[in-house]
Amino acid sequence: MEQKILTIHQQILDAKKNGQKLLAILLDPDKIVWENLDHLLLKINQSPATHIFVGGSIVQSTILEDLIAQLQQKTNLPVILFPGDPSQISPQADAILFLSLLSGRNPDYLIEYQVQAAPILKKTNLEVISTGYILIESGNETAVARVSKTEPLNRKNFDLALATAQAGEMLGNKLIYLEAGSGAKKPVPLEMIALIAQNIEIPVIVGGGIVDLHGIKKAYKAGADLVVIGTAFENDSHFFDS
Repeated sequence: MEQKILTIHQQILDAKKNGQKLLAILLDPDKIVWENLDHLLLKINQSPATHIFVGGSIVQSTILEDLIAQLQQKTNLPVILFPGDPSQISPQADAILFLSLLSGRNPDYLIEYQVQAAPILKKTNLEVISTGYILIESGNETAVARVSKTEPLNRKNFDLALATAQAGEMLGNKLIYLEAGSGAKKPVPLEMIALIAQNIEIPVIVGGGIVDLHGIKKAYKAGADLVVIGTAFENDSHFFDS
């Protein structure tokens, strides 16, 4: 009997069930120094990363396609799109986080861009993973807040963050993504991660403001199922060497 190939979402669910913690490296195509790409890919292959996320606030399509092609050729990790808008869809990737910015009330990021993206995605073989995206205040204005023209949730209002995550789950989201933002001064509070992880059933992704391996471990201990590292790895390709 032929063994069924698990979807990326099912793999994440299985990891959560088995207590396996996952790690994604987020690459912004606009920030890639192409002369150093081979070295960067070597460091990714040597890292404990289980996934690669690709996306950014503003990305040129040709850069995106070229980067994904290199990732597919030179790594064995699943490449998942983390798009800022529908222009960042590439059929070359393995999956896409179909994001809805639940923390904001800008209709473009709640439903409009999703409506624009749906016909495009129907023409691809991308695995579409519905994801509730929640921006948490982090001490400075992040690119997500600036581009989406939305306010993040107050980092001290745990009840609102929990209710937002639970609403996302009830709406049918398969993942909840707690985001402090690229270059955030402060990560998502550990108490907030723990409260949400203990009160929803779907996997929790946490990213933004994590600057070292200790920060990753603390997020895992609080209840994150998958941690995303972006800026810290962009700034230091030796991030995982210690």
